[in-house]
Order: sequence, then C-alpha cells, then structure tokens
Amino acid sequence: MPVFKSVRNLLIKKRLSQINHFVSFPMEVQMDLFHELINTASDTAWGKKYEYSTIESYEIFKDRVPVSTYDEIEPWISKIKNGEQNVLWPEPIKWFAKSSGTTESRSKFIPVSKSTLKNNHFRGGKDVLIFYLQNFPDTNIFNGKGLLMGGSRQLEKSHEHSYFVGDLSAILIDNMPYWAQLLRTPPKSVALMSEWEAKLDQIANISVKQNVTSISGVPSWTLVLFNKILEKTGKNNISEVWPDLEVFIHGGVSFEPYRRQYQHLISKPGMRYMETYNASEGFFGIQDDLNINDLMLMLDYGVFYEFVPMDEIGKKFPRSLTLAEAELKINYALIISTNSGLWRYMIGDTVQITSNNPYRIQITGRTKNFINIVGEELMIDNAEKAFAIACEKTNASIIEYTGGPIYEEDKICHEWLIEFSSKPDDFERFAKEFDEALKALNSDYEAKRYHNLVLKKPVLYSLDKGSFYHWLKKRNKLGGQHKVPRLLNHRKILDDILLHSKLAKENFKN
Repeated sequence: MPVFKSVRNLLIKKRLSQINHFVSFPMEVQMDLFHELINTASDTAWGKKYEYSTIESYEIFKDRVPVSTYDEIEPWISKIKNGEQNVLWPEPIKWFAKSSGTTESRSKFIPVSKSTLKNNHFRGGKDVLIFYLQNFPDTNIFNGKGLLMGGSRQLEKSHEHSYFVGDLSAILIDNMPYWAQLLRTPPKSVALMSEWEAKLDQIANISVKQNVTSISGVPSWTLVLFNKILEKTGKNNISEVWPDLEVFIHGGVSFEPYRRQYQHLISKPGMRYMETYNASEGFFGIQDDLNINDLMLMLDYGVFYEFVPMDEIGKKFPRSLTLAEAELKINYALIISTNSGLWRYMIGDTVQITSNNPYRIQITGRTKNFINIVGEELMIDNAEKAFAIACEKTNASIIEYTGGPIYEEDKICHEWLIEFSSKPDDFERFAKEFDEALKALNSDYEAKRYHNLVLKKPVLYSLDKGSFYHWLKKRNKLGGQHKVPRLLNHRKILDDILLHSKLAKENFKN
C-alpha cells in the first residue's frame, strides 16, 4: 500500500504540473494545439478541401472553414462508416459514439479516434480522480468498487467494412485497461447489455452485494437504479445498502433538479457530488473545486474551443471568438475542433465563461433548447435554478420536466409538465415561487411578465410518476444517452407527452 500511494502521488504531481501549465498559459496551449490539429489533418480529404497546408493562423481558419452542424458533416462521416479512411482525421476510425441528444429523432454517429480515447476521454477520467484525490487525500474510494452506469454497443458492417457503434460509455468500458476493469462494477458482460430494463435488474442484483464507494452516471437514470435497488432490498436509504459510498460523479444533465432527491436517498453525512462535462463529442470540463458549481475547462485534451454569440448562430461564418476574446458571463454556442476530425463543429450546447484564471464554464443550455416567443430568451439554466428555488421553498423534489410555449389568441405563456418524486406542500405556491424565481433570474422574462401585459402566468401540470419514463420507453429511448428535452420553442414534445400521460389532480392554471 505505501508503494501504491507513492506511485499515485508521483503521477498526481506530474499531471497537476501539466494542468498548472495550461492554467498559466491558456492561449499558448490552445494555439499550439490548434496548429497541431491543422498540421495533423492537412493530408486528409477534409484538409485538402480547405487547404489546411496553407492555414497559418486562426484568422485564416475561421474565414475559410465553415461552422458545421451534424447534418452538414454527416456525409463525411458516412464515408468513414463505409470504409474510407483519412477523411476527417488520419487515424483509422473504428468506433462511433451513438448520440441522439435531446431533440433529434434520428441518431448521430460521432467518430472516435484512438487519440480521442487516450488523450481526451481517458485523460478526463484520470483527471477526475486526480482532482478528487487532491481535494480529499484521505479518500477510501479505492477500498471498494466504482459503479459505472454504461450503455451498449454493437458491431455493424457496411460494404465489407466492420465498425463498432455504441453509447460513449459503452465505448469507454470496452476500451478500458485491465486494471481499471478490476476497480469497477458491474462486469463488462452486464454493463454492455443492450436491453436496458434487463440490464438495470442485473446491475441491481450484482451491485447490492458489493462495497460500492463511488458511482458515475447520468442523474436521472441513476435514480431509476436507486429505486430498483431499494425495492429489491427493502431498504429505505442507499446509505444502508452502500455505507461506504462517498461520491457521485455525474454529468449529461444538470444536477440541480435532482439534488434534493439524492440528499434524501443518500443520508450519509459528507456525501460528495462532482460534475463533469463529458459528451459523445469529447470530454471538456471537470468540477475541480466542489465548493463551486463551475467546471474547469480542460485545455490540453485535443480540443480547440471557439465561442459564437447567440445572435450569430445559424451563420456559416459567424463572428467567432477564441478563449481569450470571449467575455465573462455571456451565453455562447460552443464550437469545437477535435482530434477525431470534428472541424468547427457546433456541439449544440451553450456555455458561459465564469472565470479566466483558471478558465471555468457553466453549461447554460442548448442552442435548440430554449423558449423565446416574445423576446424572453429563457434558457435551461434559468429553469433549472428556478425549479431548485421553488422546490426548496415548498419541500418538493423533481424527477423530470419539460417546458414549451402556449400560443392562443388570448393567452401567450409557458407551459410546464413536471413529474415529482415528492410533491410540493402547496402546488399553487410552487408555481408562484417558480415564476418569481424566473423573474429574478432573467430580466427579459421579468419585463415580458410585467402586469401580464405580454406574457401571462405560466401553466404548470403535475404528471403521474413514471410518465416520462414510459414516454421514453414508447419511443425506444431508454438509456443514459437519451434525455428528456428541457425547453423547446415549439409544442411537439409537450403535446406528445400530454397525449400519453395522465395529469395528476393538482395543477395550476391561469
């Protein structure tokens, strides 16, 4: 054990030195990475089209290479799936992370290179542990197992060419080194099962017999597992099942709507929650300081970052900013160029830079997930915080929710469908507290709500438990990579959920 700790401490010291370097010289590290990416891809089909060999500066790059959505880059990805190589990136691409996001009906297939696996995703996983060990050197997480909620993967063929498609978590599990496999549960054969409900059952059966000290997963789906475990064991609290559990490493969706539920289900004093920003397209950020909710933007993961102002979204050549040019506390669409060959790719997330020493960010929403029918510009971040405030004041806990507009001749407002794990003491008060919190958080919303002149009071409905789960199941969207859309500027999702859900008796209308 002393030898293990000495080696561990040496590795931590070395990596922290590298992190301190990019904290001290952020733009130098990013620009060195930019030139490395450009030079590496200069002989690819994409690199030849845009003449990467003659790109000597970021200014030339942003003037020559358009910002791309998935639909625009998909024909290039299809070529790789059909067996062509050296298309977007010179390394052979054998893995594709399958992502459906929140609003798209069809799946996306994100190329994953060996460089991305090694220098992005796995480096991110190691850095999560390094930050955790730095903050909590007396941790006991290595005295038990780490429970990882994984997806599934399958082998597919196209024109005699074989490639693997799977959830990002499944790709990571399948490529983990042997030593890492020993530290986690469940075994790979269970973690990669494709039938989600059967897998949850197996994970519950196996994990309750083990000493789980850490959990990694999406908050919403991990709650489903917790409820199944409590049902199987007859326990009232997860701390009774795993008394040594000390940290939940989460990502994928905001943790705020779920925080109260986790605090209720895990009663152990000092339980810790650590957020990561790990998407199918790459690993981007880590909550290095658990006392603040911001995420350190990791600058040496093979990702070059750009930031596009919200009013520039949709343009082929928008006004784009480097890390040094972007302002604090402004919503930007995040644009990435990666060591898997995603070039000026609009990932779909919006972020705010909250600090520049070190660079830290908050995820504020999605470029397609917002409500803006009268200029209120309501983002996911506003809704998450407002729901947390309303829950706190009315002793409520939320499982899932979604929101959208109501367009009627005499009523223009927002409508919210909410599934509670613990219903509020007073539903009408909950709705009013939510509305007031939104006004306090968003001045545009407050202005439009003034005396109900433009935007009427929101309409809130309480749905029966299981409504969102059954809606996802009906659409064959069970699993950690599938998310309920939080905000949309149309009623398609709202109406579909309402059509297949029962409203609880409590509701609050105009």
